Amino acid sequence: QVQLVESGGGLVQAGASLNISCTASAGTITNYAMAWFRQAPGKEREFVAVISQNIDTTFYGDSMSGRFTISRDNAKNAVYLQMNSLQPGDTAVYYCNANLYGHLFWGQGTQVTVSS
Repeated sequence: QVQLVESGGGLVQAGASLNISCTASAGTITNYAMAWFRQAPGKEREFVAVISQNIDTTFYGDSMSGRFTISRDNAKNAVYLQMNSLQPGDTAVYYCNANLYGHLFWGQGTQVTVSS
């Protein structure tokens, strides 16, 4: 079991970049596939990106590919999301997710707001 804490969100202007982080305050993420999801007001939670346990596979949601990059550092027990060319449509609460054979753990989320 892991406890996840996201950080690094904030208010940025359109076109800016932001790197958000997720660290495990308890447990280790080494054996988990790690993912980012986001949820905008009034919308369903949306898949953003996922990275495999051994870092050799990544996959992105359609609107994020080419702008967002997911990475992880198992030694630091952390996963990151580098977001470039942010647009107002990227405004949402971003959630970190750990998945081990269908056992899911979530962080509390970090707010990202992009102004036009």
